[in-house]
Amino acid sequence: MTPQPTAATGTAVETVVETVFRLESPRVIAGVARIVRDVGIAEELAQDALVAALEQWPRDGVPENPGAWLMATAKHRAIDLVRRRERYARKLAEVGRDLEAAGPSLDQPSDPDDIDDDLLRLVFTACHPVLSAEARIALTLRLLGGLTTTEIARAFLAPEPTIAQRVVRAKRTLATKGVAFEVPYGPDREARLDSVLEVIYLIFNEGYAATAGDDWLRPALCEDALRLARVLAQLMPEEPEVHGLAALLEFQASRAAARTGPTGEPVLLKDQNRRRWNRLLIARGVTALGRASATATGAPGPYALQAAIAACHAQAYTYEETDWPRIATLYALLAARSPSPVVELNRAVAVSMADGPAPALRIVDDLATEPALRDYHLLPSVRGDLLERLGRTEEARAEFARAAGLARNERERELLLRRAAGSVGRAAGSVGRVAEPGRGVGTGRGGGA
Repeated sequence: MTPQPTAATGTAVETVVETVFRLESPRVIAGVARIVRDVGIAEELAQDALVAALEQWPRDGVPENPGAWLMATAKHRAIDLVRRRERYARKLAEVGRDLEAAGPSLDQPSDPDDIDDDLLRLVFTACHPVLSAEARIALTLRLLGGLTTTEIARAFLAPEPTIAQRVVRAKRTLATKGVAFEVPYGPDREARLDSVLEVIYLIFNEGYAATAGDDWLRPALCEDALRLARVLAQLMPEEPEVHGLAALLEFQASRAAARTGPTGEPVLLKDQNRRRWNRLLIARGVTALGRASATATGAPGPYALQAAIAACHAQAYTYEETDWPRIATLYALLAARSPSPVVELNRAVAVSMADGPAPALRIVDDLATEPALRDYHLLPSVRGDLLERLGRTEEARAEFARAAGLARNERERELLLRRAAGSVGRAAGSVGRVAEPGRGVGTGRGGGA
């Protein structure tokens, strides 16, 4: 134990408690959920451990292994809870036998492999397909991201009571549906893994190009999603699509600093200062993409393909050096592997850069009646860009105006209105907006600049 803190250090200790809890809470919840088999109760017990830490650490000092302390405290309370409830008597006997067989005392740090297994169970439970996509995202950010209800509500521009109810209903649904706290295997695992990856993907994309509001980027969401992807890659090293997603997010995150100007305005791909791209993250992306390829037993999956597209951008030192023919080919493979209107729109942009705007315009016009793109602002935005490049200026301006009317993000709307007024040149057009690897795999949303 550290020396007895003074009143002045009490606040500092509280900060330590909060920091440690944010880092350790997913593992604590996962470890406790293995005992109580209910993520809602597990979260409550983890919160109880947090309260105990806030009471005891300022008085007794910060323990040498604060994470293990939180885990042991929460597990003791879980055991007490099980013992108090008569209806859990049978489960108590099973848990008691399991704990005895596991060997180490609750007072000792748990086996890291066991913790990782528990964390993996928590990931698959929070992302269970029985929940809606919105519920999965909220629950994942709460349990695995350590975000508070207020933080999640702020991130998604939703009322706090709405998010609170969403989280409560999600936990109740898991309990009433009898969702097992386990990692599925075989076909079930493959089906559930898709859901896990999609949730992380959606969280990142909402941070990378916000759907609505005044801010173009929400970096904290990108950081949470990237951290979750890295954790998942460690937990599931033999899954190529996990590495593919991790690679994609590393590449995308590498450009974050260059994607906005001094006032938060979007800076599109062609105009970005590539010296501000994070080369360390690019290197991590290359490594993760290599692992995706090394672990694959067949054709690359959608995340690995998107990561390969992102790699083309990341490894071009100038916009002019971008290998557009390869990007167009990769988008064609992606469209064949996971067809969607948004992927096709992205492919059109890549084709426009490789072969010119005329063939791309034919692809875009074929999408005009696609119901999924009816209110999608990037369809008229891309069409406007192609028309402008073909010299059909007035038609282009009309398309930019239509796109501005559909955009829900203020920063995008401002840019599109400037294009409609003819005050922004082609260099700042839609090409960079959607030609990067996008959100076309099952989400119906497009990529970001």
